[in-house]
This record gives sequence, C-alpha cells and structure tokens, in this order.
Amino acid sequence: MIISKLKLIFIFITLILIFFIPAVTLASDSIFVWSPDVQTTQTNTSLSKSSSTANLNLDCGSAILIEQSSGQILFEQNSHEKLRPASVTKIMSILLIMEAIDSGRISYTDKIPCTEKAAGMGGSQIWLDVREELTVDEMLKAICVASANDCIVAMAEYLAGSTEAFVEQMNEKAKELNMNDTTFKNCHGLDEDGHVTSSHDIALMSKELLTKHPLITKYTSIWMDSLRDGKSQLVNTNKLIRNYKGATGLKTGSTSLALYNLSASATRDDLSLIAVIMKAPSSSVRFSEAQKLLDYGFNNYTYTSFDSSNNIIKNIPVNKGSKSSVSVAFESDSGALIQKGQEKEIVQSIKLPDIIQAPISQGQKIGEATYSLNGKVISIVPIVATEDISKNTFLNITNGVLAKWFSLFRI
Repeated sequence: MIISKLKLIFIFITLILIFFIPAVTLASDSIFVWSPDVQTTQTNTSLSKSSSTANLNLDCGSAILIEQSSGQILFEQNSHEKLRPASVTKIMSILLIMEAIDSGRISYTDKIPCTEKAAGMGGSQIWLDVREELTVDEMLKAICVASANDCIVAMAEYLAGSTEAFVEQMNEKAKELNMNDTTFKNCHGLDEDGHVTSSHDIALMSKELLTKHPLITKYTSIWMDSLRDGKSQLVNTNKLIRNYKGATGLKTGSTSLALYNLSASATRDDLSLIAVIMKAPSSSVRFSEAQKLLDYGFNNYTYTSFDSSNNIIKNIPVNKGSKSSVSVAFESDSGALIQKGQEKEIVQSIKLPDIIQAPISQGQKIGEATYSLNGKVISIVPIVATEDISKNTFLNITNGVLAKWFSLFRI
C-alpha cells in the first residue's frame, strides 16, 4: 500500500513538472550534411542570370536562352533590344486563350464565329468564311500550326468583344509578367508602328505559356494535320518540330520589316529550354541559330533532382503533444539547373530542431534544407510537418493520471 501511494505521489509530481516548468520548444538545431543530386524550381515571373560567358556569335539582331521552369538565363545577346515580333506576338494571344479555357470561361468545344474583320485579315491564314464556325480546338490548331491571322482575330473578338479590348488585355498581361520592353498594338503581329518587344520578353511569355498551360504543346508540337474534314491541310511553320529531338514548340514570325523570328522550346532528360531568335536574316538562319542555342544548353547543363516531397526525413520528438513524435518531409519536389559534371559537388545541409512544442499543424514549417554548390547557395527548401498534433490539455493528462491511480488501487 505504501508503494502504491509512492507511485501516486510520483505521478502527481510529474504532472506538476509538465505544466509548471517552462518547456524548451527548440532545444537545439541538428545539422546533417551530405551530397545528393538536386535544387529547387523557381516559379517567379522574372528571369535570373547565370554566370555563362559563352560567345556563340549568333547571326541575328537579338537572342536569349533560358531554362523553362526557373527562367534562368543561360545565354543572351542584345536581349533587351526592342524589335518587331511579327507572329511571335501570338504567344501572348494564345496565353490569354489558354487562361480563358483553364478558368472555364470557354471550352475546347465552343464554336467561334468568323466576323468580317477576321475574314478580311491578310498574311498567313486559313481563309475563314463569315458563314462558318470552328471550335476553339480547331482555332488553336490553326493558330499554333499555321499561324492563322484570321483565327486569332476571331478568337480575340469572341473573348473580349473587339480586337482593341483584347490588345488591352495583352498589354495588361505583359505588365504583370514584367515584360518592360513590350508594347502590343495588335493580336496577330503584322507590322505596326510601336508594336515591339524583345527576346527577353518573348522568353518571359513563352515560359508563362509553357509552365502554366503545358497542354498547349498538344498543338505546338503538331507537324502536319488538317481541318474541315481533311480539306484544309496544315503544316507547322516551325521546322524544328520535324527535325529537332525533343522539340515542343513554340512559334515563328516573319515580316519584311521584322525579318525572321522564332521562339523555340524543347525538352530532353527533364531539362526544358526556350531559345528566342529575333531579326535573323533568313528563315533557315533563325532555325539554325535556335538549334545552336538549344544544343549549347543541352550539351552544357543538366537538371538535377533532389529529394521528393513524399520522402520522410525523420521523426522528431514532440513536447506536450497528443503524440510523442511527428514525421517531417520536404515541402515540395526540388531540383536545380547546374553545369554538367557538377552533380556530385552539391552539398545538402538539413537544419531541424531536436524537439518541437505542440500544437503542430500539417504543413507547418519545422526546418529547411539548403543546397550549395562551391560554397554558393543554389536552393532552400522548407521542411514541414506531415500531420496535425494537438497539445495535451490538463484535463487529458489528469484523466490519464486518474486512470493510472485507479489501476494502482486495484493492485
């Protein structure tokens, strides 16, 4: 009986210690260092410069090469020079169409009428008739593959009520994407005074289209197709789709004043690149110079993946929690664009507390992983709790003590 009373006293002393002695929520920081294979993806709307000093001597007025997901610049040549974009303009027009589809404003099966203005467009077209309607799906195919001016005008009028209102939306989106070199005057790209952009800005809107609306490559990667029950044949104006490994798009453009432009995208081994060429002297040169840029990127860089968000890093003890520990994991998948051959030089440092104070919410940041290359931080990834853990209340603990107390008296 004396032993039972001593046990009871011990339990109450423990209870008092739990509630009245301040707990240290982060007793210490544990740092683990090793070399894995990865960095995080940046998703902002700006382009970040790399340390590349390559001299490719491109035969064009302006050019840029970026990694698609992060926007990291791998090469640039006069990238902010304001030039006429020609039909590369349609990248922005297509972006607004895809936003309308993904937001539910329109669907791929909606039928788009042809207005007199659309039917009267010059330049590249599929000869729309005011008496016919094409679905959004068919319009996108004609715009992406054949660069159809009549179709883009019909879509602009359908979405915004007029081409003027649609162009306002294009310029608003350009500001949102920090396209500071850009002023749109029309939705199709035919020469017009003041209608200008830069290779840098074309890369920005290309990145936005491909990363936010990847289904567009269903259209931009078509080499040959047809409309109107096979009566209208379409051949992609982007020759790289046919002969460059991994090509996914994106858009050509040419006029007598703009000369020859191209935004070319391609993916190989999880690395996606965008190469922009402006004011090339001929069509063949724009394709060869874009290929030169893409080859440079694929030959010199690799995308290295780090740990997956599904991987549990460890279990950390929880102070005053309904559970004694909580598992933690990376907030998201992560990776980094690095020069080939440097994969094994990446150092990962994980910083986590030895103990955590309850309550804890699922997704709550607990620590972080830092990835460095040659002493330079290339990525920081949050580490988060994988579950909710409530704080133990006085009532819960008292109930537990009472349960033990009664069990002692039954001895």
